[in-house]
Amino acid sequence: MMLKRYSLLCLLFALFACKATYRPQGAFSEDNTPPPPDYGLASNWAALPSKADPADRLPDKSLQNRQADARPDVFFLHPTTYTQSFKGADKWNAPIDDPKLNEATDESTILHQASIFNGAGRVFAPRYRQAHIYAYFTKSQDAKEAFQLAYQDVKAAFTYYLEHYNEGRPIILAAHSQGTTHAGPILREFFDGTELQDQLIAAYLVGMPVRKDYFKNIPPCESPEQFNCFCSWRSWERGYYPPTHDQEENILVTNPLIWTTDTTYAPKALNKGTVLRKFNRGFKKGITDAQVHQNILWINKPKFFGSIFIKFKNYHVADYNLFYVNIRENAEARAKAWLDKHP
Repeated sequence: MMLKRYSLLCLLFALFACKATYRPQGAFSEDNTPPPPDYGLASNWAALPSKADPADRLPDKSLQNRQADARPDVFFLHPTTYTQSFKGADKWNAPIDDPKLNEATDESTILHQASIFNGAGRVFAPRYRQAHIYAYFTKSQDAKEAFQLAYQDVKAAFTYYLEHYNEGRPIILAAHSQGTTHAGPILREFFDGTELQDQLIAAYLVGMPVRKDYFKNIPPCESPEQFNCFCSWRSWERGYYPPTHDQEENILVTNPLIWTTDTTYAPKALNKGTVLRKFNRGFKKGITDAQVHQNILWINKPKFFGSIFIKFKNYHVADYNLFYVNIRENAEARAKAWLDKHP
């Protein structure tokens, strides 16, 4: 019974926090990849304002889904959900018409992450031929081409969004893990130094290291209501250093409890709500604290029923969940600041 009450952290840790041992069969080949998505079809979007989807849901009655009246848009890129447990996982890139894979995506990242932003804007989340999880554990040419194919889809989805949905609305770009791998180049290609940059409310590039100087004209967010800027963090247990720690320099780390990049400690009393695996059971306040430490975000071990069994130090999979309400309120605050400046 106790195992059933484990949070999202426990259930998904095995997928993201340990080294993958499975790999796709054979070399990457575009002739052996799933067909490209047609973004004119609603089925090729995990979230659209025009259809009911998990991004519309709320974990607590105190929160509001404001998509029907919101002026901003949110373009969300989901993390890797494609592993060997799904049909077609012998390929380097995922099919987008696998019902099992799509359900896993929708009921995990779209529900627990994309839904954060339904109070700030209309949520758009494309399905894309994501690279297999193994691509992160090899530097092979196959992996590079798999990521490039995934980016082609993301770029096509964002282009379609601009041409058919945006209509000059301000934009929040949000992503996690593999989503951030692709969101960074999207931000640089479409926003950085272009006319579209003025429409950028903020970018939440979470779960992957992003250099502070990755963009020429888009600065890191340094305060809670700043706009035309980007945030980023990766969560680890206090006192632990990831293996790549010494190799990464000039990495942006945003504290999602106080929205600064300095090393000020933010106690758990500032954490307004964490969402665990049972999404409909509301959020838990004061689950954990946060502090920027060098190029990562340090947190003390989260405390909730069953957390005594958590032994790992990497909280990557919960980068959003741990700070669900704080991120939600921050997205709304940045959107309001942008709208006040552009009445």
